[in-house]
Amino acid sequence: MKKILALAAVAALTAGVSAYAANPFSDVTADDWAYQAVSDLSAQGVVEGYPDGTFKGERNMTRYELAQIVARLMAKEDQLNAQQQATLDKLAGEYADELANLGVRVSNLEKKVGNISWAGDAKMMYTNNAKKAGEGSEDTYKGRIRLNVKGQVNDATYVQGRILTNMYFKDAGTDDGNTTMDRLFVNHSFGDKTSVVLGRQDLTVFGGLEYDDAFDGAKLAYNDGKFDAYVAFGQLNAGDYNKTDAAFGGLGYDFGAAKLKAAYFNFTGDKAKNVSGFDSIWGANLVVPVDNFSVFGEYWDSNADKNDSAYQAGLGYSTLDAAKPGTFALNVAYNRVGANAYLGGVTYDASDFFDIATGKDLKFWNVFGDVTLQKNVTLHGEYAWDIENSKVDCDDNAWTVSLNYAF
Repeated sequence: MKKILALAAVAALTAGVSAYAANPFSDVTADDWAYQAVSDLSAQGVVEGYPDGTFKGERNMTRYELAQIVARLMAKEDQLNAQQQATLDKLAGEYADELANLGVRVSNLEKKVGNISWAGDAKMMYTNNAKKAGEGSEDTYKGRIRLNVKGQVNDATYVQGRILTNMYFKDAGTDDGNTTMDRLFVNHSFGDKTSVVLGRQDLTVFGGLEYDDAFDGAKLAYNDGKFDAYVAFGQLNAGDYNKTDAAFGGLGYDFGAAKLKAAYFNFTGDKAKNVSGFDSIWGANLVVPVDNFSVFGEYWDSNADKNDSAYQAGLGYSTLDAAKPGTFALNVAYNRVGANAYLGGVTYDASDFFDIATGKDLKFWNVFGDVTLQKNVTLHGEYAWDIENSKVDCDDNAWTVSLNYAF
């Protein structure tokens, strides 16, 4: 589209926005049919010319240039009427990628196209489980889709929920095809560093060896980019401590050369001690990045009398970027988890053997990684071997592979 035509259309969009119009361009004269439009938009700061003082209205306009104009209009949206606002909303959606590249925040773009936004992910996964015949399915083939819906209440508050459906393509499970909402929470921000989250929300502790699932409750969090901390009270949604009241918290600091984190859980009442032999546990996590490599590990210790510790030590390499095909991440780790030092919500897909024999420490090696096949399409794989001391009768290895889609 010729630049002069595009600007005439934009001028119609901003009609009624006050500004003192003075023509700053040497190649736009008072006789030109678009003189008033160009002068008005220049006065409003919506369009700019070239360093030599010209406008060059006859040259074609790129999407990037038009996105710059849309971004400037978005800063003036409070001066637009309903019809003009609706047109601007459509333009913001059309040029969303270009606006993102210009540094216009995605959250702001979402507000331009409505107070409700959607995102999600899906996966197709095959798992060769460690359990032997008679102890459960030896292999499973399933699909999963999750849809996140976010409602922006105001600049400081949003409500978010997640809709989940699992579908089993072999040996259907009890939840086959059932659709549920498995997350629902409200986030209140106080400035750009502090927030309070209420409801059923995600909880991932360190790398997920001990817990990567949901909890119901309240969390107060602070994060300034280097130091972060949180305190929470509620109930975990997985493992032996499911629906057991807990007070917990954590903190971390990014030193640049290393990232150090710590966490503590205290379970109230008698249920915790009776079920798993401990009612408090603390842990520490260390990640040392070296270019694309990282050395990582975590250690846990409970107040049980024996089998009261857990640890993981590993090495990783990553260039993974979901937008760049061919990038990948690969990790290998050794894991040892005491029967009385496990919260019950491990992050791994190949983890059916995580039923630890009483009085034993579960031991295993695992390798896990991802590779980007196409933009927002990744292949994930895990392999665990030398599995010892699972309570169930199982093989000494398990593996899984899945295709994952983000949208």
